[in-house]
Amino acid sequence: MPFYFRLSIFAIMDSKNILYYIFSVVRILLYPFALIYGTIVWLRNRLYDAKFFSSIEFSVPVITIGNLSTGGTGKTPHVEYLVRLLQYRYKVATMSRGYKRHTQGFLVADENTNALRIGDEPMQYHIKYPELIVSVAEERMIGIPLLIQRRPDVEVVLLDDAYQHRSVKAGLTLLITDYSRPFYTDHILPFGSLRESRSAYKRADLIIVSKCPSDLQAEQANSIIDQIKPLPHQQVFFTGINYDRPYDFITHEYITLEDKNIILVCGIARPEPLVAFLKSNSADVHTLSYPDHHYFVTPDLEEIKATYHNWNVTNKIIITTEKDAARLHLHFDKLKEWGITIAVLPIAVTILFNKGSEFDAAVNNYVEKTIAENNETMNYS
Repeated sequence: MPFYFRLSIFAIMDSKNILYYIFSVVRILLYPFALIYGTIVWLRNRLYDAKFFSSIEFSVPVITIGNLSTGGTGKTPHVEYLVRLLQYRYKVATMSRGYKRHTQGFLVADENTNALRIGDEPMQYHIKYPELIVSVAEERMIGIPLLIQRRPDVEVVLLDDAYQHRSVKAGLTLLITDYSRPFYTDHILPFGSLRESRSAYKRADLIIVSKCPSDLQAEQANSIIDQIKPLPHQQVFFTGINYDRPYDFITHEYITLEDKNIILVCGIARPEPLVAFLKSNSADVHTLSYPDHHYFVTPDLEEIKATYHNWNVTNKIIITTEKDAARLHLHFDKLKEWGITIAVLPIAVTILFNKGSEFDAAVNNYVEKTIAENNETMNYS
């Protein structure tokens, strides 16, 4: 082996070791802050457990969907799963914080709504499910009464990303954890990515391990369950991601990916699985990655358009996620003028090990029982 080549290898190894050392030191320095933050969160939870802080229960079934980590668990497609499960039997409403929206307070989506007003994920729900009542409010405790007052026909409320909102007493709580980053291996902020301690999983009714590989074996699933240590009342489910048929952003006609050269435009937390899927189903993929929940501005659009025109290949298209499409919708007229094919790739969750009917039954039984009990109470009074 040439001497200069060996030197290059050692230099790379040294640089990696230095970066690892710096990362380790930074994490150690953050540990005291994690202890302080963790103590504050622990005290808050103990005060709720001791009923020093009160939790409000509402007259409609309330289902909370959330996680312990700071994001990237695939929460949005799970909310959509619940919408599809319930919307043909009940009048369903979602309530989200509306992350990075340019408004404040309680709002219900209408025909004039856009992502700037309610946030990209609520806008995605609004576009995709016209019959769904989509609302946003930073404080769910205040937002739910306003929602019921505004829309008394609401029969079920889905609280999006509200696991830490203990001021609302949800009847059914779903906790989602990422298969590749399970909560039981993580640490509290800022040392790790957990919003509260691992033990907070005990508040959940249903625990969902998301983004699992489709070939996950039962032995692997059982090992994960052993590490979660579910309580007697808790059920654990495993879900995977399915990519549905892409459709045209402008016309909504279906598009095939076969033999396409794809420019992926995405601002999501973890695009790696999406990139891998596209590479396995198309000719080639060039990625333009933006921060999570990024609102596209004129320079971004110019970059996207220039990348398309400068890529010297044939049979090329732009593809994006549904969440990004909700934000790109702000520039719908300009994108339509381009005359460039822009495709939207939907995703959905599938429940593994043939447990879909069991999961559906757990949700449906809660909703049916709660509505029946509320009706009985009203009739009695």
